[in-house]
Amino acid sequence: MQEFTKQTNFQDGVVLYIDKPLKWTSFDVVHKMRNLIRNHFSLKWIKVGHAGTLDPLATGLMIICTGAETKNIQYYLDYNKEYLATICLGKTTPSYDLETEVDHTYPINHIDKDLIYNVLQKFTGIQHQIPPVFSAKWLDGKRAYELARKGEIVEMKPIDIRIESIDMISYEAPHLKLQIRCSKGTYIRSLARDIGAALESGGHLVELRRTAIGDISVDQAWSLTKFEENLKKM
Repeated sequence: MQEFTKQTNFQDGVVLYIDKPLKWTSFDVVHKMRNLIRNHFSLKWIKVGHAGTLDPLATGLMIICTGAETKNIQYYLDYNKEYLATICLGKTTPSYDLETEVDHTYPINHIDKDLIYNVLQKFTGIQHQIPPVFSAKWLDGKRAYELARKGEIVEMKPIDIRIESIDMISYEAPHLKLQIRCSKGTYIRSLARDIGAALESGGHLVELRRTAIGDISVDQAWSLTKFEENLKKM
């Protein structure tokens, strides 16, 4: 766990590791952190930013930079990421996760651990991945998810990402749990969709936790509650 004391100057710049709660947006976390610091130190304003967005339905490590340290956010964005992901096989959703309802079902009786293992080997290395239409990608001045939620046809262009490693933790049908280490810009929701298709079935993400950014582990992170409690002791 990180340490900070009464001598810590958040305006000069601090890098904080936070464990994002479920259903919070990344902006919610930044807003909460900014308000906590401002109120505690009676500041009119302080810059607070984050290095890498997490979807509301994901939990795990976020890097929060304050004050002058916000100029170094790009440095952290370039780090590889590590995730624990649970995929529900046999069903797809338009958003590739639980944000939208199931739209198609597929057989899974043919899927076993050997097949999964063989398929996963094809997903290491450089991949051409199509981002989800329900994503924050900018298209014609609007977020892709804004267009998708209006029912508009959204065409997403593939991007190059790299999967450093992808390991099966468990498979208890229909749930496949994976540990994934990947480059920045990787959409684990898209990976869930693609793995389902490669298994000649379907798949969507039902749980996601970011466990590391570079060599920084979520085990080093503060919960928002613990951060607030520690701040009050300063």
